[in-house]
Amino acid sequence: MQSHTEKPIIGITTGDLNGIGPEVIIKTLADNRILDLCTPVVFASNKVINFYRKSANTEHPFNFTSTKDLTKLNPKQVNIFNCWEEEVPLQPGVLTELSGKYAVRSLQVAAQCLKDGELDAIVTAPIHKNNTQSADFPYTGHTPFLKEKFGAKDVVMMLYTDNLRVALVTEHIPVAKVADTITKELILTKLGILKESLIKDFGIDKPKIAVLGLNPHAGDGGQIGNEDEAIIKPAIETLQQQGHLVYGPYSADAFFARSSFLQFDAVLAMYHDQGLIPFKAIAHGEGVNYTAGLPAIRTSPDHGTAFDIAGQNIADPSSFREALFQAIDLLRQRREYAANTANPIRRGRIEKEKANSTSEKME
Repeated sequence: MQSHTEKPIIGITTGDLNGIGPEVIIKTLADNRILDLCTPVVFASNKVINFYRKSANTEHPFNFTSTKDLTKLNPKQVNIFNCWEEEVPLQPGVLTELSGKYAVRSLQVAAQCLKDGELDAIVTAPIHKNNTQSADFPYTGHTPFLKEKFGAKDVVMMLYTDNLRVALVTEHIPVAKVADTITKELILTKLGILKESLIKDFGIDKPKIAVLGLNPHAGDGGQIGNEDEAIIKPAIETLQQQGHLVYGPYSADAFFARSSFLQFDAVLAMYHDQGLIPFKAIAHGEGVNYTAGLPAIRTSPDHGTAFDIAGQNIADPSSFREALFQAIDLLRQRREYAANTANPIRRGRIEKEKANSTSEKME
C-alpha cells in the first residue's frame, strides 16, 4: 500500500443518506484544525453535502473542494469525491431503497480506493441493514464486506474507548444461532487476531485478555449449559499453555459490574449484546468501532443511522470525531510497529526504554 507520509489521506463514507452520517461528518470536518492532522476525502456527491450543510449549524463554515481524481487533492480543504452525479431524493429520517443503494456505492468506491493504496485509512458512517442487503451486497454490515474485499481469512469486530476494548466472537447473527456457532477453533482464531491487533495497532507488547462465558454465571460448572466447560475453557487453556495472558471464562454480569475490565487490555465477548450493551453504557457515546485483522485501517462510530433524529441538527458528532482521530492514531501506530519490526536494533532500544520507564514508575 502506498504511504502518504506527510499527512494521511483518510477516506470517509457517507453512510445512509437519510441518517445522521452526513450531519456528523460535516460537524466534524467543519473544524479546520482537522486539516492539520489529515487530508479528508468524503465519498458522496456535492448535492448531498450541500443539502445537509444548509441544516447543520456549525461553529465554523464548512467549505470543500470537489474532485474525481485522488491524485489531485487539496490538502488545505475537505475534499468531496463525487461517486455519482445524479440527483438523489433525500428524506432525512426515512428508510428508503435509494438511500441504502448510494450508501453502498460510497462504501464500495472508498473501499476500492483504500485497497488500491490511494487512501491510508477509511472511516465509515452508519448504514442500515434493511436497505443495503441485496443480491449485489449480501452482507450484514461493514465488517463482513471488508473481510471479503481485502481477502482476510477472518477479522474481529472491536469497540473501544479510553479504558475498555471489547471484541466479539460472533457479530450480527440471531441469538438462537450463537451457541451452535461458537467452537474452540473460532475462539482461538478470534483471540489470535485480537492479540496481534493489540500488539501491532495499540502498541501493547504482552496483552492481557479476558474471555467472557456464554451462559449465565459462565455455566456454573456445567449446571447452566456445557459450552463454557466444553468449548471456551479448553480454548483458554490451550493459549495459556502457549504462554499467552488469556483468562476466563468470566461471568459477564459480574465482570462488568465489578469493573474487572480495568485489569485487562481487552475483553472477548461471545455475542453482540453481551459485549456491546455494557460497552455503550460505559463509553458514553464516544466509542469507536474497529475492524481488527484487515491489512488496512477502518474505524467507525459506535452508533447507528439514528433515523429518529436525522435532519434535526441535534446529532452528536463525538463518536464520529473520535473514529477519525483513532484512524490517524492507529495508522501511526501500525507504521511505527512495521518500522520497529524491520529494524530489530531500534525495536530492542524501544523495548528497553519501555522497561526502564515501567521500573521508574514502580519506584
